[in-house]
Amino acid sequence: MATGKYSRVDGRKSSSYCSLATIVVFVIFCFVGIWMFMSSSIVPVKNSEFLSVETGNEVKQTLSKSDSKQFDDTSGDLSGAETREDGSGLSSKELGITNEDNSLDNLVVESNNEEKESQDSAEKNQEENHANESSDEKTESESGQKIVDEDDGKDRETNSRDRESNLETGEAENEGGEMKNKLHTESEESSGENGSESAESGKNYGVDGTADNLKHVGKEANLTEEKNGKNQDEHLELSAGHNIVESKENNQASNEILPAGTQSEILTETTTQNGAWSTQAVESQNEKKSQQSSTSSKNNDHHWKLCKSTAGPDYIPCLDNWQVIRKLPSTMHYEHRERHCPDEAPTCLVPLPEGYKRSVKWPKSRDKIWYYNVPHTKLAEVKGHQNWVKVTGEYLTFPGGGTQFVNGALHYIDFIRESVPEIAWGKRTRVVLDVGCGVASFGGYLFERNVLAMSFAPKDEHEAQVQFALERGIPAILNVMGTKRLPFPSSVFDLVHCARCRRHILRHILGGKLLLELNRVLRPGGYFVWSATPVYRKGPEDVGIWQEMSRLTKSMCWELVVVKKDKLNNVGAAIYRKPTSNDCYNKRSRNAPPLCEESDDPNAAWDVPLQACMHKVPVDSTKRGSLWPAQWPERLEKPPYWLNSQVGVYGKAAQSDLTADYSHWKKVVSQSYLSGMGIDWSSVRNVIDMKAVYGGFAAALKDLKVWVMNVVPIDSPDTLPIIYERGLFGMYHDWCESFNTYPRTYDVVHADHLFSSIKKRCKLVAVIAEVDRILRPEGKLILRDNLETISEVESMAKSLQWEIRMIYSKDNEGLLCVRKTFWRPTEEEPIKSAIVRA
Repeated sequence: MATGKYSRVDGRKSSSYCSLATIVVFVIFCFVGIWMFMSSSIVPVKNSEFLSVETGNEVKQTLSKSDSKQFDDTSGDLSGAETREDGSGLSSKELGITNEDNSLDNLVVESNNEEKESQDSAEKNQEENHANESSDEKTESESGQKIVDEDDGKDRETNSRDRESNLETGEAENEGGEMKNKLHTESEESSGENGSESAESGKNYGVDGTADNLKHVGKEANLTEEKNGKNQDEHLELSAGHNIVESKENNQASNEILPAGTQSEILTETTTQNGAWSTQAVESQNEKKSQQSSTSSKNNDHHWKLCKSTAGPDYIPCLDNWQVIRKLPSTMHYEHRERHCPDEAPTCLVPLPEGYKRSVKWPKSRDKIWYYNVPHTKLAEVKGHQNWVKVTGEYLTFPGGGTQFVNGALHYIDFIRESVPEIAWGKRTRVVLDVGCGVASFGGYLFERNVLAMSFAPKDEHEAQVQFALERGIPAILNVMGTKRLPFPSSVFDLVHCARCRRHILRHILGGKLLLELNRVLRPGGYFVWSATPVYRKGPEDVGIWQEMSRLTKSMCWELVVVKKDKLNNVGAAIYRKPTSNDCYNKRSRNAPPLCEESDDPNAAWDVPLQACMHKVPVDSTKRGSLWPAQWPERLEKPPYWLNSQVGVYGKAAQSDLTADYSHWKKVVSQSYLSGMGIDWSSVRNVIDMKAVYGGFAAALKDLKVWVMNVVPIDSPDTLPIIYERGLFGMYHDWCESFNTYPRTYDVVHADHLFSSIKKRCKLVAVIAEVDRILRPEGKLILRDNLETISEVESMAKSLQWEIRMIYSKDNEGLLCVRKTFWRPTEEEPIKSAIVRA
């Protein structure tokens, strides 16, 4: 594959003009020599701030080691250098090249032509006539660098001489620090190959065709954050020896930080190996991969339909299965509010509410949300006088009140602390469970005290209460205390709060199953705050409930620490404390409620029926629950004491494993996620990590105004207790089923090596449909997995008309970031199990 175009001149003999023919041949050789010399000239660039070079189908680049970034992973990380990102070019800023790094030594570009070893006598004479120019050209050629500039509006020969003159005078160096002219590249044609594509005037130029099969993603994504009117800076830095040459600028500076391994070899070939020719192996490999990618894309192209259900835009597959709910033999214990998943997970998309718009940003969202995002007014009508929620023009507003704190949650929070100073919000008490949360104002204002509250309530007649909470940016899930255990480990919550819960907490009065379940998840030495009318009213019903509650808590060995009245809100609270030893259990005159069997695993919580028993308190100092965690924020980074003798998920000693995992995620988040991916983190509030392991991703985000739902899949190692010990929270879940949340809950969904394992048990298309359901429009999915899975998800994301923000791959590992759009299909798919018929 030659880089030049060669003309052929036939010298024909004439019997009558032999001598003349000899002269003609000599003159022709001279012209050929001049032409060859001019076509192989080296054209300097006036500004070397960024060089975009393309020749045939090979581009090799190496950046200085000072620009390298670490991207290590203990569970299958990306160690190297194939990157695809939407866009048409890179600027020096995108590559992380500063004025100090602008020398050509920081960029090694493979030369397109080998040095000519011999020329005929005419060519030598011609070269001697241009000794000054050729000496400079030879120096540049020996350094292995060739830059070809295309200027459509000027004579080629004049430009070449001007540039040669510039090279001699040193104008090729960048002295101004800013690029004044965009570099155009010229790709010389050869048989069966494509040249480079020029971008529009005023834009940078991209590079296609590296030895690592760098693929152009195209222009599927627009990196401009629509509707917020703000530009985002995405920082791109390339590790030494990595072929990464693609980005996008679309009305913003796109500076991606792409993770890369520092141990990778420099993937450049010398001029003497390949010259300007690509190898057949590379060309064939590129073509086969392109065909495979095309085939994979066609195979995974999904025809999406809109879910047609009674719930409409609020459809939750496992909570709206009316086929099963109608056949339940009893609903006495809220069985109809529990999970009843369809036999086959839906693969349709949930519609958007009419008039839906981008959610209000935190912290303003705590006080108001768009009415049309959650267009429900029943709760405002029923609870408006208690300052739950009000309709105010195009907003739903939240004065911060509740049934037990009409005058504001903050006063109520401080009232609890003053009642029991040992609670110490944000220090000793970090993770709270709020039972029957309403619109979750209690949890929303606990953020001001550095406290995380896991709030839950059922999908019931209190229309959309949890949806209000989530739209406000407050953690909440849909759940009910019915016949099954809560999806949490044992002994993980520092405090459990239950406001206005009366009969429902004592509904299983024979054995007190519900209160015993709260005892299971409450940490030994933790507090239970009960704020309800039986605490401060003296009516016959309230007195009866108080007496029954007192009997039950005493038999459970809970200590009644204080009963105190809040005069401002005219309510009261009883605060209990769970024991830290088994002494009280052993001294009871009656074994009621009974202690659980030794074989009963207190951490088993997925679809496990409730039991009317209590688990013993751990007293061995090496066991979890025997000691209180370190205070916040120390507990986030300090490995739990009870991990001493265990082996971690990644094979190291558990404490070392946890420390290494945290270090890894801090690097990934700081070097890639925060300033890369095109994510405006100021607009992010609700985040979910679909496979959290140790919660390292969430821990690395601790300084941002976000909260992360850490999910531990039921078929993964049970590391959820570690997450809670660190002062974070989460739950168990099976991703082959729908999550217990409303549609459009999360701003960012993160999945690290989950999809490749989950697709062995269920259809990946159903998992993607669930991701679409819980992800807000304009929200981001960050996926790390093997290349096969990355390719499948990329194909489905394109069929969903999501924007491909960035793809990075090396060896068999990949990183994908996509952005959900407002697109919805028009064709409907009736979901028979979710349609209520009269």
